[in-house]
Amino acid sequence: MKIYAPLARGNGAYVVHRMLADAIPGYHVCGYNPWWTLFPPALRFLCRSGATDIVHTTPDYAVFSKCRNTPLVLTFHNYVLDEFMSRYSTLPQRLHYRTDLKWFTRMSVRRADAITAVSRFTAELVDRELRPGTQIRVIYNGIDETRFIPQRTGSAGRVVRVLFSGNPTLRKGANLLPLIAQQLQPGIELLYTAGLRSGQRLPGGPVLRCVGSVPHDRMPELYNSVDMLLFPTVREGLSLAALEAMACGLPIITTDCASMPELVEHGRGGYLCPAGDAEAFSARINELAEAPLLRNEMGAFNRTRIEADFTRSRMIREYRDLFEEVAG
Repeated sequence: MKIYAPLARGNGAYVVHRMLADAIPGYHVCGYNPWWTLFPPALRFLCRSGATDIVHTTPDYAVFSKCRNTPLVLTFHNYVLDEFMSRYSTLPQRLHYRTDLKWFTRMSVRRADAITAVSRFTAELVDRELRPGTQIRVIYNGIDETRFIPQRTGSAGRVVRVLFSGNPTLRKGANLLPLIAQQLQPGIELLYTAGLRSGQRLPGGPVLRCVGSVPHDRMPELYNSVDMLLFPTVREGLSLAALEAMACGLPIITTDCASMPELVEHGRGGYLCPAGDAEAFSARINELAEAPLLRNEMGAFNRTRIEADFTRSRMIREYRDLFEEVAG
């Protein structure tokens, strides 16, 4: 079976589809520069060679990769085209989301033979917003639990290190980091990545420090060098950063919205805070900074959750089953 997966590079969706390509024979990812989306019809001519049994991609530009008489499988890794997300988007983004991108997405959904989403939250949101008329299958993201493992090299009695991992955007809550840093107790350091795309940096200081753009193969080392993950996102399909940190035995401090409650059990694997509440995030960080035993208990609980429900092998098996159904 030959599966063609055209995707923009530099995001979590690309990472997930690369995992599928590494494990499923005949699965080929065509990664392209996001600038190609400025002229979407050009995507029709990228990377394709020979006959294809299935096209599997994200819904935003899938209509331009659809092949005649070839089944189209869509995966919603997130959904940001609703009214709620307009307050977390720039003016150009809002115009793009409300016009051409929404139209492209609707056209892709109408032509899809199967639709999946990476969380229940995302599936319900897409169903409500787009009304695809077909059941959306939830296939949770998975991570390689043999690579992301607890190997603590963290602060061990010195500075407590908190990590924000992801593109430092408004949607991810990166705007809160300077406010959170101001309210942290002495002896706590807040690190953040520069992301895969923008390389954006926030106003610096003695507490808030950028670790740059970290290659994905170096992320296990980074997770194991810190004591907890801070993830103040307002909209997330299913966060790979949270999954990876959980697999490395870290407690998670995140928001009580979108798909995050499907990952983080409040009080057992970390804490869920109101979106946008910098004071609540900093209070929880300060609390865990003083409780190393609780951090270890939460991290162990999260590791168990990953092994039970969010492994790479489980995700691959569910996608393989879906492809066989669609091809059959």
